[in-house]
Amino acid sequence: MARFPLLVALSALAAAGAGVVLAERFYRELEVRLAGVLLDLFTTSGVYVAPDRESVYFGLTSATPFGLRMTPECSSAFLLLPLLVVTMAMLYFRPSNAQRLFFSLGISALVIVLVNQLRILTIVGLVHWFGTDEGYYWGHTLLGSMVSVFGGAVSIVLFVWLSTRKKQA
Repeated sequence: MARFPLLVALSALAAAGAGVVLAERFYRELEVRLAGVLLDLFTTSGVYVAPDRESVYFGLTSATPFGLRMTPECSSAFLLLPLLVVTMAMLYFRPSNAQRLFFSLGISALVIVLVNQLRILTIVGLVHWFGTDEGYYWGHTLLGSMVSVFGGAVSIVLFVWLSTRKKQA
């Protein structure tokens, strides 16, 4: 890769990282909207999304409606930053691998977003099965955190594997 295209690619990755940080609230609103779409697919008890409050409400036709607010620490936004930084470092040292790195970044970023949605669905399921207090505790604090940690690890391993594997002959 020539020097100018490399500089453009590195700048684009840096801008993406800055964009994730600066537009983090907008990103959370998108995540909440996606959660609402997915919850609509998997539940029959009513879903309402309030993107301006980064909140999704479910179980609206049940006796115990519940809402989740997406805070910055619950968002997948900041889980994307390490992938962007690693991609920048690998691209700087191996610019000839740019296409593979961007492909790996795209797949791994998608996995992170989907894992965070799985975490939300896990919380919703446990609240539905165990009630608001116990279900939220198990879903958010324990099982939800395990889903995030495991999913983040899978995403990083997938990124490294996709970006460093040898081409088959």
